[in-house]
Amino acid sequence: MTRRRGVFQAGERVQLSGPKGVLHTLILTPGRVFHTNSGGIKHDDLIGAPDGSVVRSVGGVEFLAFRPLLADVVMSMPRGAAIIYPKDAAQILTSGDIFPGACVVEAGVGSGALTLWLLRAIGPQGTLHSFERRDEFADIARGNVRSVFGDDVPQWSLHRGDLAEELPGAVDAQSVDRVVLDMLAPWECLDAVVDALVPGGVLTCYLATVPQVSRFVEAVRATGRFTDPDASETLVRGWHVQGLAVRPDHRMVGHTGFLVHARLLAPGVQLPELRRRPKDLEFDAEDIEAWTPGAVGERVPSAKRLRKAARDALGQGVPPQSDHE
Repeated sequence: MTRRRGVFQAGERVQLSGPKGVLHTLILTPGRVFHTNSGGIKHDDLIGAPDGSVVRSVGGVEFLAFRPLLADVVMSMPRGAAIIYPKDAAQILTSGDIFPGACVVEAGVGSGALTLWLLRAIGPQGTLHSFERRDEFADIARGNVRSVFGDDVPQWSLHRGDLAEELPGAVDAQSVDRVVLDMLAPWECLDAVVDALVPGGVLTCYLATVPQVSRFVEAVRATGRFTDPDASETLVRGWHVQGLAVRPDHRMVGHTGFLVHARLLAPGVQLPELRRRPKDLEFDAEDIEAWTPGAVGERVPSAKRLRKAARDALGQGVPPQSDHE
């Protein structure tokens, strides 16, 4: 696990912030120099300095040096698939009630952003089973996890394959505390999820489009095994505060995706009928077509880009010969 306290040491990831607020991340290596438009910064000037130090470039410009927060790592790490943003990860951890020592299942892994948050939340006593169908994404995720937690992560198992097919062989029935799904058609995995979850376990699903939300919620209801699903989205708006000039920022982190949560009922229990519950909706071929990848405008990264992201992810911690801004 990356050090969180004490002075900076060789091999650590450090984040520099310049006078314009631009962030630069580097891995400290004795004898190396990080080059900026304001002059070089010697890694040796940072090694041995305390967290939260100020270092000067050759040109006399001051840079603030901190160990990066996990949110900073997630936003800057190599990626092949779109990541779950920190604001949504926070909601998954809280509304999904991810606790230390929990047995958690996630699918698909993508670039491993949520995996990092889940591993931190469950701690060394927990267990995380991650499922990813695409080998390229699995390689990127593994590299990103290693860059933060190191090579040995005994509480994490990365499975390559389809969740519906692989989950029964990976975990015992009624042994999983929490399930988090981030995939195009999560309703196809509900039978496997029901078998794996403990009674009272929480199912959380991250969805990109409104048609997906509708179909997934109705599929969850149709199983008769869950509480009525709760759907939400999270918006984050910063504020500019300068003396009495206090106003919302012109830019904000708006909609990124939807979250749906539901809890598994005990076997044989029937959910009490909810008041004013709408009638169940049926789906036809035209409705199904509305959430296909082409219809929702899904952008598939090229094989070349995925190979580069995988090399970058797996190569973290082995810096090149020179750093440049």
